[in-house]
Amino acid sequence: MLYPLLFEPLLKEKIWGADRLRKLKDLPPHQGDHIGESWEISAVEDNISVVANGFLAGNTLQEVIEVYLYELVGEEVYQKFGVEFPLLLKFIDASQILSLQVHPDDKMARLRHKAYGKTEMWYVLEALPGSRLISGFSQRLSPADFRALLREGKVEQAVNHVAVAPGDAFFIEAGRIHTIGAGILLAEIQQTSDITYRIHDWGRLEPDGQPRATHLDLALEALDFGMTDTGKIDYQALDNQSATLVASPYFTTSLLQFDRPAARNYSLIDSFVAIMVLEGELALLYEPRQVMPLRAGQTVLVPASFESVILNPKGRAKVLEVFIP
Repeated sequence: MLYPLLFEPLLKEKIWGADRLRKLKDLPPHQGDHIGESWEISAVEDNISVVANGFLAGNTLQEVIEVYLYELVGEEVYQKFGVEFPLLLKFIDASQILSLQVHPDDKMARLRHKAYGKTEMWYVLEALPGSRLISGFSQRLSPADFRALLREGKVEQAVNHVAVAPGDAFFIEAGRIHTIGAGILLAEIQQTSDITYRIHDWGRLEPDGQPRATHLDLALEALDFGMTDTGKIDYQALDNQSATLVASPYFTTSLLQFDRPAARNYSLIDSFVAIMVLEGELALLYEPRQVMPLRAGQTVLVPASFESVILNPKGRAKVLEVFIP
């Protein structure tokens, strides 16, 4: 019988990584202080998540889908994606600004890489004073104008610099120029894709002393120069009520902050539900009379066959709920 699944985190050391993911996920010190990303649930090639709990422990996510099919992911999700899980869920910790970048849409990704595009969203967990991110152009430009600004070292004049605080959320569609700034810890939900076109990397070098590679021609093809907004999501978070952050063709994400038991009805969702715990501790109650303890930094996959669960917080908790519409 299926049950809510936990997975071994896939930890990614980055030159811009820090130590907050180690603290968030209560990892042993030997795992390093430069972890930039923790891939919570992944179906990216060569990075397939492995189940960490229950009798399915040791099986890959793909193997579990092959056995349980739509019972795990939902009938329509299975018909569309087969055994490939459609989302990649991460925590990201940036001690330095990331590269200025863009992701392709589905059409370009299919043509260039035989893959899915990459639309994503961010939810900010922590931000040091003065932290900023980049999202969207600050003015309308042509590709030639943009190339000229890059040559002149003035690219920062052409993008939106957005001050951030914990609780801010952003929708980063494919085609949007963007990057995460220094001092920001966030949760990211995205399509299953690892395609990033690096535009500019602030003069940073690889460990071997060589400049980091850029992909300007592909980036110029992918960029939507009409995206001049910041992509910031306007929402109202009320205690013990769910607030929808994103409702897109690729995923729906809701925020729930609560201090009393929350009965979650998934009977009308023909999809799995991924729950990312952002703050606090809670117990996931599911039939038949089963209890799974969860804490901040964990992500659990609730199978599509589950019509309801109860989230019982220990004090106060905050989670993201993610599913395929």
